[in-house]
Amino acid sequence: MKTISEEYRKLQQELHKNPNYGVASTHFGPFVNELINVFKINSVSDYGAGKKRLLESLEKFNNTPKEYFPYDPAFPEYGPAKEADLVVCIDVLEHIEPELIDNVIYELSLITKKIGFFTIHMGPAGKTLADGRNAHLIQKPSSWWLEKFVKYFDIFRLEQHNFMGLGFWIAVMPKNSTTN
Repeated sequence: MKTISEEYRKLQQELHKNPNYGVASTHFGPFVNELINVFKINSVSDYGAGKKRLLESLEKFNNTPKEYFPYDPAFPEYGPAKEADLVVCIDVLEHIEPELIDNVIYELSLITKKIGFFTIHMGPAGKTLADGRNAHLIQKPSSWWLEKFVKYFDIFRLEQHNFMGLGFWIAVMPKNSTTN
C-alpha cells in the first residue's frame, strides 16, 4: 500500500534539514507521557517521527516506553511502520499527499493495538516545500478529518489546540477494541 511518492519523500528529506522543522512533538510530550501512564503502554510507534523529538521529550519525564518504534519515510534508516500499544502521529497528517491520506489513516489503524494519538493542524504551515507548495498539503476542517477517522477508530477524546495555529488532537481506540 503506497503512503508516499518518491518525489515527495525527497522533498520531505530536504525540509527535514531545517532544524526548526518537526518541533510539535515536544509540545505534546506531556500528554503522550500521560497516555503511557494511564493506559500502561509498553510500546510506542512514532509515525512521522522526524528527528525523534517525542522520544527526547519522554526521556525528560524519565518515561521512555519499553519499545519505541520511530517511522518516517524521510528517514529510511528507521524502517517500516510497526505495530504498537500506542501509535502517535503528531503534526504529520496535514503533510500527507491528499491522494494518499486514506492509505495513511488505514495504515495507522493496522498498527494501533490500544490507543492512537493524532494531532492535525487545519491551516497553512509557516514553511514551504522546495517546489513552492505550502508544507501543509491538506488544509481541511475537523469535520473532514473526523469522517476519515471514524471508519477505523472510536474517538474517545477530541480537543482543539492553538499550538502553531488552529488545530485539534484526537485520542482514539481501534474499532472493537476492549481497552478501557
